[in-house]
Amino acid sequence: MWRGEADAIARMATAACILHEAMPHAFWTGFYRVVGAQLVIGPYQGTPGCLRIGWGKGVCGTAWATGETQVVADVHAFPGHIACDSRAESEIVVPVKDARGTVEAVFDVDSTEKAAFDEVDREALEEIFSRWYDHD
Repeated sequence: MWRGEADAIARMATAACILHEAMPHAFWTGFYRVVGAQLVIGPYQGTPGCLRIGWGKGVCGTAWATGETQVVADVHAFPGHIACDSRAESEIVVPVKDARGTVEAVFDVDSTEKAAFDEVDREALEEIFSRWYDHD
């Protein structure tokens, strides 16, 4: 759906909408963009999110710092979890990398259900975002 769109914000807005609708167990689906030394909220679907997240902080900051997808079955057991919405029980965060492999954003999905995300979700989202910058 976002293929052929060169503008990153337009792609993010479309992806957040499509994936939010495709994941009925999600109540927050969206992006945090790397802006300087912080993640800054980007296009999303759901309740208000945290506006800024630091490097290595919470699940999103950990995905940014490690460059690896984080699948968290119980956010309350995750060291340093940031509760942007107290209803969050589980979360998946996928780094979105440019053609050089630099993390430029993270895609974050929160659920009110514990263990809502699994390896199938990880593989599917990683596949989607592995082609993120193929917008020719």
